[in-house]
Amino acid sequence: MLAVGTQTGSASAGSSAAGSAPRQLIAKADPGALPAKLTPAQRAELIRQAEAAKAETARALGLGPQEKLVVKDVVRDVNGTVHTRYERTYEGLPVLGGDLVVDTARSGSLKSVAKATKARLAIATTTPSLAASSAEKQALKAAGAQGSKATKADKAPRKIVWAAKGTPVLAYETVVGGLQEDGTPNALHVITDARTGEKLFEFQGVKQGTGNSQYSGRVTIGTSQSGGSYQLNDTTRGGHKTYNLNRGSSGTGTLFTDADDVWGNGTTSDAATAGVDAQYGAQLTWDYYKNVHGRTGIRGDGVGAYSRVHYGSNYVNAFWSDDCFCMTYGDGSGNAKPLTSIDVAAHEMTHGVTAATANLNYAGESGGLNEATSDIFAAAVEFWADNPSDPGDYLVGEKININGNGTPLRYMDKPSKDGRSKDAWYSGLGGLDVHYSSGPANHWFYLASEGSGAKVVNGVSYDSPTSDGLPVTGIGRDNAAKIWFKALTGRMQSTTDYAGAREATLWAAGELFGVGSDTYNNAANAWAAINVGSRATPGTGVNVTAPGDQTSIVNTAVSLQIKATSGTAGSLSYAATGLPAGLSINASTGLISGTPTTTGTSNVTVTVKDSAGKSGSASFKWTVNATGGGSVFESTAPVAIPDAGAAVTSPIVVTRSGNGSAALKVDVNITHTYRGDLRIDLVAPDGKTWRLKDTDSWDSAEDVKETYTVDASAVSAPGTWKLSVQDVYASDTGTINSWKLSF
Repeated sequence: MLAVGTQTGSASAGSSAAGSAPRQLIAKADPGALPAKLTPAQRAELIRQAEAAKAETARALGLGPQEKLVVKDVVRDVNGTVHTRYERTYEGLPVLGGDLVVDTARSGSLKSVAKATKARLAIATTTPSLAASSAEKQALKAAGAQGSKATKADKAPRKIVWAAKGTPVLAYETVVGGLQEDGTPNALHVITDARTGEKLFEFQGVKQGTGNSQYSGRVTIGTSQSGGSYQLNDTTRGGHKTYNLNRGSSGTGTLFTDADDVWGNGTTSDAATAGVDAQYGAQLTWDYYKNVHGRTGIRGDGVGAYSRVHYGSNYVNAFWSDDCFCMTYGDGSGNAKPLTSIDVAAHEMTHGVTAATANLNYAGESGGLNEATSDIFAAAVEFWADNPSDPGDYLVGEKININGNGTPLRYMDKPSKDGRSKDAWYSGLGGLDVHYSSGPANHWFYLASEGSGAKVVNGVSYDSPTSDGLPVTGIGRDNAAKIWFKALTGRMQSTTDYAGAREATLWAAGELFGVGSDTYNNAANAWAAINVGSRATPGTGVNVTAPGDQTSIVNTAVSLQIKATSGTAGSLSYAATGLPAGLSINASTGLISGTPTTTGTSNVTVTVKDSAGKSGSASFKWTVNATGGGSVFESTAPVAIPDAGAAVTSPIVVTRSGNGSAALKVDVNITHTYRGDLRIDLVAPDGKTWRLKDTDSWDSAEDVKETYTVDASAVSAPGTWKLSVQDVYASDTGTINSWKLSF
């Protein structure tokens, strides 16, 4: 829905919203990470393949025998990576909040998994102790509080597993229809514990949210001819139709027809004028998603939704309904301002895109993100359309005058200007109406697109503040929209909150533009500017990767490469103090080499300068032993483990002679909030690999502090050994604190 919604729950990001600073290793941008443009037939084939393999996928994910996967959506990137979105069942019952996204490489190998919940899916019984009629009574009472006069549920209570909030429980989902207080259709979903009768959650299923148009001037619209007349039926865009409800509030109404294919007169005196605006807005939105993001239709299946105009009388709203797969528009106060402008149409259709992908719960923080997603793409469509009668802006509903005072409904550059929305995240945000908790995400999109401070865009003046008082540099509207779309379709889930949205968008920014790139860092800074997560380290100065403490053997040659990056172009110069006798550093390459001549421990500091004279440094210990027998080599340099990202490695340079031990001990110290996410390998200098730990979706304990033993007797010991760690699932991060090898 566009303007009026019902607050039905709250969520708290807690300390997780603070996030962690993005790692600064700059990864190369990958244009192949953009969504590929799939035809409906190509998408259908990917879904068929996923359906055929879903049992195997469930086994690979470690799901229990009672669980089955249900394919919901598939997105393929240009580089061949496939993101398959699944819902789950448990003993045949739908699992709400159990959705997940599985990423597979072109080769078919698993890359990562993002889950809405990591709790193990197991309940004692699927037999309820609460009667369904009791759940229905509770749902009717909740709907009555929102104005519904329904005396029975629109859909009888159905048994489900509720997994969206903590431990999964057996529950009822009851849907109550009727009308809300303002005349909007009601589809209130109420979740009731099937054992205790406690109301667990509730959310709203209805998202409020050549012709002569009222708002866009003379436009070309898709129509078709049938017999001797024309219809508002766009056969080139999935058969999208526009109907006239003629002040009614149910059914589809009457399909608009015309004798000469010239529609409306630009005013409300002709009922077809609103039909032109609705048809045109749907056409633009269809074309935007297809041409920019490769999505053919709201569900990606090439099927068009339909529009209904002239809903009710003096109805000051518009809404999307999943049940009818349609947009509905009122005519506004006095029936003088139909809510059919470009941004409203794009807003409502985007609710459909969200429902077909992440399906963000329409309550709490996820509900605010659902609304913000519609506002974000409403702005993106409006700018992309480039219609001179309705130029792009960061104002929501500025044409329709829904407030009756000539002001926009919402402001993306400073959401609090509407008097209710919030500019930044805070712990109570999820308790607001979803149209106001959307404010911080709208603000993120503006800041990410344009940056902070005063500026004029398409003749509109903006002056966007930041919560931390620091400036933000924009990455461009198109880039911000691509990041949000990829996050929506490839990472977000039904329960995603603001902290999760940050993680999802930074994952998308890393995939598209490279982790640590200016685009990635500025996207992170835009989140920090709305009080979600921390600022990224500016892309200036020198960052030296600490190599960790080193152990060598006297009179045995060594070689250690120092790695550093700078935000300034040009060569780097290297210097070191405290090196053991016999060792030196190459000032141009940063390679430390030589043969240590004296035993003992030295405190080494490496300093690296860039062409601008800025410098960075790293310090570590270097121990030179008399012999290599029974040697212990250790790294204490912390290495961040990115959430659902590529594998990271921590190196140790081994200088003992001969082969490795038949009982080589590997001590690992890793902090991580969900260790089941981690895959840990030991890699020898010649590339031989030992799997120390595999992923386990049931292992929800924290940290890995273990000693592993491998037979390395056939491998030459001297050289660089690596501990490789990959976080395969989303929502948790950690750090390799230290590790050591005992020969």
